Amino acid sequence: MSGRAARIPVLLYHAVMDDPPDWIAEFTVTPRQFADQLDVIRDSGRTPVTISALAAHLAGRAPLPPRPVVLTFDDGFADLPGRTAEALAERAVPATAYLTTGAITPGRRSLLPPAPMMSLDQAKLLEEYGLEVGGHTVSHPQLDTLTPSALKRELVESKAVLEDALGHRIDHLAYPHGYNSRAVRTAARAAGYETAVAVRHALSSERDEAYRIARLILRRGHTLADVGAWMRGEGARAAPYNDSLRTVGWRLYRRTRAAVKGPVFAG
Repeated sequence: MSGRAARIPVLLYHAVMDDPPDWIAEFTVTPRQFADQLDVIRDSGRTPVTISALAAHLAGRAPLPPRPVVLTFDDGFADLPGRTAEALAERAVPATAYLTTGAITPGRRSLLPPAPMMSLDQAKLLEEYGLEVGGHTVSHPQLDTLTPSALKRELVESKAVLEDALGHRIDHLAYPHGYNSRAVRTAARAAGYETAVAVRHALSSERDEAYRIARLILRRGHTLADVGAWMRGEGARAAPYNDSLRTVGWRLYRRTRAAVKGPVFAG
């Protein structure tokens, strides 16, 4: 792949529902919007693949189809193992779901505000529908503001919970709200993850970094024309690229705030 063909849309979805809680509404699409977006993806000629397939390519183990696209879902909202997974399965679209274990495990807590969530025992159902499962930490904090011990706990414990529930290795991670740093990426590798996805509001590419794969976040205001442009490799910059001074400054501010107030919801 080269030029525009090398640009890989990795889409980030959250909830797919008609009446979401206010805090996640901006990052929610309706079932009708979702179905229409899936049709645009299908008609674009892109081949849907999982993060595992992209990981294998980035590691030099396997080729990708000529025009791949990746669909990912963060957090584990209640629609995912039901209507959303059904819509994907009806179109034979594989995807990757990153689950926040504290939000979906009975008796555990997370920093996510209240919302209808799936349960941990439904993770196997996701795999039956053809989704692969990845980790999204225990509590959904801003990982780049945590102490080394707290960071390790978020990465290792969530991985272990999912591995115990599913009976196999969990190789892929999504940073809550995309927040990461060199230390976070190093910790993700040390915890045993093969890849980690960020946000970056950018197209990925065959040269992207395995521990901060760029994604395009779906907002309720995005149109079918936006999705169509992404499928053409347009409408956003392509990774890899260095963090901007604004991003670095925002990280320093958040670290200072967390040092005073403690862990903060990544949202």
